[in-house]
Amino acid sequence: MITAIRKNKYTVNLTNIGGEHSIISDIANELGGDDLGLNPHELVEAALAACTTQTVLMYAGRKGWELPELRVEVKILKEAEESNIEIDLHFGDIPAENKVRLIEIAKKCPIHKLLKSKITIEHYEK
Repeated sequence: MITAIRKNKYTVNLTNIGGEHSIISDIANELGGDDLGLNPHELVEAALAACTTQTVLMYAGRKGWELPELRVEVKILKEAEESNIEIDLHFGDIPAENKVRLIEIAKKCPIHKLLKSKITIEHYEK
């Protein structure tokens, strides 16, 4: 669980349930924010990029595969009833068959699965 608490204007402090970790989210200056952190869309992109990276690293580690490079770039291309997100994976110089397998594994990351699922969001006031 994440808790969001307004710091000022549009700046939000996000903390995990135990409060051990926190990050700042904000919106761009041209939208009236102070641009002090990642905006909400970037946070979604970041969650998918982090999960994809960690999933690939865990798999490669179990297989004993060296990854000279691992860079995952995530971009929301279209936001609508049918949205589109692009993921570019960069592995460096590894065998082609390993690249193919790692792309398959990347699609198994939990955030990837979550974003592809039918999601219901409920709002409550407490």
